[in-house]
Amino acid sequence: MITIIDYGSGNLKSIKNGFSRIGVETFISGDVQEMAESDALILPGVGAFGSAMEHLEKYREVINDHVKDGKPFLGVCLGLQVLFTESEESPGLRGLDIFKGKVLHFPESITKQGMKIPHMGWNNLKIRCECPILEGVGPEYMYFVHSYYVDPEDKDIVAATVDYGVDVPAVICQGNVFATQFHPEKSGEAGLQILKNFVELV
Repeated sequence: MITIIDYGSGNLKSIKNGFSRIGVETFISGDVQEMAESDALILPGVGAFGSAMEHLEKYREVINDHVKDGKPFLGVCLGLQVLFTESEESPGLRGLDIFKGKVLHFPESITKQGMKIPHMGWNNLKIRCECPILEGVGPEYMYFVHSYYVDPEDKDIVAATVDYGVDVPAVICQGNVFATQFHPEKSGEAGLQILKNFVELV
């Protein structure tokens, strides 16, 4: 069973529809027991770091147990950012802290380069290393909507980046935990390939 975590934040139907397009059934649930019994968890997200973490606090333990058990986990957009320790968006509030690092706001200096904040639209990946969910995916264009980006302490977990005035980690990959800053379900065939690859791991 692949479960999309319903924590009151995020475009749940969008990611569910993405999986439906590749013929895979997923379940949306906010029930801790159902999450604990799931073969894979997906954490989508739109909105603010602080609000997301307030709603996610009751799921912290089940998410950590799922990851420690080696079961596949996929974070999307804000669902990537909350995997880290903290965010400039919500000072003093602890993230899920699965990965050490901070979520940073895009520097205002990039606007002088003609770039807008938020980063909204298509940008092509720069693949840095092999990652199971990137199998068959090259320097494809993916769809982004975000004003913050992650700065991991361990740079080796970054499997792909995009250039948006700064080097933005676009895909996080370590063990059984994967996350994309972009929305794979809105990124055409290349994005759907990432979802297919994730399903292959389940």
